[in-house]
Amino acid sequence: MLKPFIYRLGSQPKLSLKRFLRGVVLFVLAAMLIFAGYYTHFALQIIGIILLIPALILAAWGYSGIFANRFSQVLKDIGVKNHDPDLWK
Repeated sequence: MLKPFIYRLGSQPKLSLKRFLRGVVLFVLAAMLIFAGYYTHFALQIIGIILLIPALILAAWGYSGIFANRFSQVLKDIGVKNHDPDLWK
């Protein structure tokens, strides 16, 4: 049940990398707005905090796809090596 989900989530690593990088860029933009709002108008901080939420979600979604792709490769390697039922060799 978990294996198909991991394979589906990690099936498009380039798209996952794009999502992750977009999330990181939005995160940096939000951090800059929060920092700029500290010295100028407080409304920039509010905009930065509102932008921070989708940035974190997008970066986490992209990173989970990248991680699932790498983990699915590990699962494939484990599945191939476990054909021998004799554990005492």
